[in-house]
Amino acid sequence: MSSAVVRPSSPPVSSELQGALAALGRALDHDTKNLPLLLQALTHRSFANERPDLAPGHNETLEFLGDSVVGLAAAMLLRKTFPDAREGEMTRRRADLVCERTLAKIAETLELGPLLRLGKGEEKSGGRTKARLLASALEATIAAVLLDADVDTALRVATRLLEPHLGAMAPGEGDFKSRVQEHLQAEGRGTPRYELVAQEGPEHARTFFVAIQIEGIELARGEGKSKLEAEQSAARVAYESLTASTRS
Repeated sequence: MSSAVVRPSSPPVSSELQGALAALGRALDHDTKNLPLLLQALTHRSFANERPDLAPGHNETLEFLGDSVVGLAAAMLLRKTFPDAREGEMTRRRADLVCERTLAKIAETLELGPLLRLGKGEEKSGGRTKARLLASALEATIAAVLLDADVDTALRVATRLLEPHLGAMAPGEGDFKSRVQEHLQAEGRGTPRYELVAQEGPEHARTFFVAIQIEGIELARGEGKSKLEAEQSAARVAYESLTASTRS
């Protein structure tokens, strides 16, 4: 059994922490009965490694499960909201809706940052405001709702959280790969190439690092929970650099 699974020996939740988790439950519009499971969703691997007495598991397995729930909720919401949209537009809208940046914003509205349990290193490096950690905690929290209740409840919670962000940007606004390619081609510089330079973490919770190159020259690097997300991250940095002179 994975170390990320909540065990019966999970330490009791203090009354103060119970209050904070209850407030989170109200924000989610779901009265979570399994508080240790919700606490696990907020526990980073670094904390579990340093304090196994307080955290028998971390949130990576929950994050994996929550990612699927969020993706399904986004697809269903987009299909309902834009019934006549073509597949390409729906794909771009979904990518924008479930990207790290959007999920981190949702996590901030739920005030997940102060609730995260982090190791000393992550704490010192500003982990409570890192988009990657916030997005991961949100997905894990949705998974906690799923396991505490059922699929319908988890989808309802995820949909309610995603819905306010439907009109936050035009479809494809977050698709920096296309924007970089169009910019480079307009300058007659050809098509950029993306190279996977590294990957870290366990198989179910990998972090990918990608470099974007043009004509053998590296423009930028990015990271993400998937190769595509890492490519988009690298493309965003490259696009901001390539267009900096036109914005100033």
